Amino acid sequence: MTACEKYETYADMKAKEQDAISRFINKQGIQVISEELFNAQGNTTDVASNQYVRFDRTGVYMQIVRQGCGEKLEENKSVTLLCRFQERNLLLDSVLIRNDQMAYYYISGYGSVNVANFIDKMSVERTGTTITASFISGMMYQYHGSSTVPGGWLVPLNYVNVGRPNPLSDDDEVAKVRLIVPHSQGTADASASVYPCYYEITYERER
Repeated sequence: MTACEKYETYADMKAKEQDAISRFINKQGIQVISEELFNAQGNTTDVASNQYVRFDRTGVYMQIVRQGCGEKLEENKSVTLLCRFQERNLLLDSVLIRNDQMAYYYISGYGSVNVANFIDKMSVERTGTTITASFISGMMYQYHGSSTVPGGWLVPLNYVNVGRPNPLSDDDEVAKVRLIVPHSQGTADASASVYPCYYEITYERER
């Protein structure tokens, strides 16, 4: 007798990933818009309608919650950005890591730690519409063991401002986005295990 083992192919895993993304979109009542409509709206998404634009080339979904103060990334200049975020595995519907809470920072499997310097820092440079980046420090770097910034994290940087709020101004706010990132644009862990992630991220210039 020959024992048969169920083997999950890459195509199977991608199908499960797409199912997880579709379930999340339906559960959250997300209105997916085209790049054409996004451009027609001045590269904005209507948060009140819960709009996310889907980028056909990458499969990344993005909602711009806040445009942010300051200006967009300068051409051919290295800039250090501070990022607060949460990362959720959509296959498991669980938070992996987050540093967006003021007092406590959470790493899945390790619990909460009160460490103020866990705000993620990344060095970013833009050449035309091409953006490259690497983590300098922070929880993404520690948890995933890599300085490589997921491609999905870089998509918003062509559309949001990356200033530093004036503490004397009530109107200045840092840029904030929500993302659905397929494994191909995610971390090395997501790519290897073929799972999509949901992110909420803020971007702020260090100085």
